[in-house]
Amino acid sequence: MALTHELVRYYRLLRTHGVNDSHSGNVSVRDGDAIWITPTGACADTLRPERLLRVPLEGPIPAGGSLDTPLHLAVYRANPTAGAVFHSHGPHVVALTLDGDDFFPADFEGQYYFPRVPVIDLDLSRYVEEAPARVAEVLAEHRVCVVRGHGVYCQGEEMDLAYKWSCSVELSARTAFLARMAGTVTRI
Repeated sequence: MALTHELVRYYRLLRTHGVNDSHSGNVSVRDGDAIWITPTGACADTLRPERLLRVPLEGPIPAGGSLDTPLHLAVYRANPTAGAVFHSHGPHVVALTLDGDDFFPADFEGQYYFPRVPVIDLDLSRYVEEAPARVAEVLAEHRVCVVRGHGVYCQGEEMDLAYKWSCSVELSARTAFLARMAGTVTRI
């Protein structure tokens, strides 16, 4: 399957599995000295591979790319092993990190894959200027991070891993949320 077709498939899966709404989030994949990224305002339900933008890792960013294009590029530059960067808005992980505290999964899988999910607290009015460097710095050391009140960023060596981390952190947060509601865990 062509790289662009596969990227669109993963973008749709994030929507299908409830970690993005119809037009939220963005995804990219490294392709040599460039990346493919979703365009601004992309609808996961109708996006076609030919609408993806090819952006050089170094050089000018073409018009029409996601607002997060500079962030994706910063992650790739800071982490040469990153092959894909996925941004999602999983409601449970966003809700559980609104206090700005790092997320510590209580479930086995979450603890195994990411025992601590760093939460980055940004002035959202300065998001475009500050997020690229801050997220890239954290993702150089972690698979997953959260921008408080905004969403999740994951990097993986390949698209399948970036997708896995996106879904796994949301499942860990949903599990933590349910545990709190059941009264079996009071603080996570």
